[in-house]
Amino acid sequence: MPKRAFITGITGQDGSYLAELLLEKGYEVHGLVRRSSSFNRGRIDPIYLDASAGERLFLHYGDMTDGVSLVNLVHEIKPDEVYNLAAQSHVRVSFEIPEYTASADGIGTVRLLEALRAAKLDCRFYQASTSEMFGATPPPQDEHTLFYPRSPYAAAKLYAHWMTINYREAYDMYAVSGILFNHESPRRGESFVTRKITMAVAAIQAGHQDVLLLGNIDAVRDWGYAKEYVEGMWRMLQQDEPGDYVLATGVGTTVRDFCEQAFAHVGMDWRDYVIFNEAKYERPTEVDALIGDPAKAHEVLGWKAQTDIGALARLMVDADVAALSGGPFGGPAAGLA
Repeated sequence: MPKRAFITGITGQDGSYLAELLLEKGYEVHGLVRRSSSFNRGRIDPIYLDASAGERLFLHYGDMTDGVSLVNLVHEIKPDEVYNLAAQSHVRVSFEIPEYTASADGIGTVRLLEALRAAKLDCRFYQASTSEMFGATPPPQDEHTLFYPRSPYAAAKLYAHWMTINYREAYDMYAVSGILFNHESPRRGESFVTRKITMAVAAIQAGHQDVLLLGNIDAVRDWGYAKEYVEGMWRMLQQDEPGDYVLATGVGTTVRDFCEQAFAHVGMDWRDYVIFNEAKYERPTEVDALIGDPAKAHEVLGWKAQTDIGALARLMVDADVAALSGGPFGGPAAGLA
């Protein structure tokens, strides 16, 4: 019998890459999908419709704010591995909807952990934690760095992180947290700054857009390639003992530098097109610098980021240029790579 995995947030960037990876490894994959009047499955549809996936990919309606649906799905699926990737993941938006963010990201994780505990399954659990939990703590940040969350999103994720540890220690569950630093791809949501930049590069080059509005371009982040990071998630659940791991490149890059590299890839000078509008994109509290130390992941998991920031910017620009021109990334699955 193949291993059975349950992925919440399967329609997101990480969820779609993880589904592909697990299917390649022979898993039966089940994914949680929120019901909506409009379809938002552009990332997962090509995988779902791929004949090679056969009868090994299944989508189920449910929600992280609905504990009953999670209990029912856990009992129905009986997973060997659970990857909790679902979240309201936009930091600035979390200031506008803090209660929902807490319910989906924080309490939602407890609902899922409790469903697994009550089902008494021999199951391994992965929690998607975030570098935003470090917030104002200076880099480099590793598994022992003090947390200092600076947004409702980060605070909700920190609650979920500690509850994962609590369930591991209190109930002897195989439960781990992956503290992932920023990881991007052509599948990144369009409201996130890297994708906003690469889409603007494609649109400006094609004559469809004149300028790009950005906020704090001096913020420093540790950016890697999402497709590589889901491999690290999987490796965390293959270890003999559960533990928490930082996944990062160890290299900090400013938004300014990413912007420069993305525009330069198509022969343009970013300074001719970028307009600063910090007031529009300002957060009540800012996080200045996040740079991870992935030494533990290197040593224990044998995982290391392979794609540097320049290569990442180029592959994202190429995908958005192709999507805009109706190339191989056009149509309903625009942005897939």
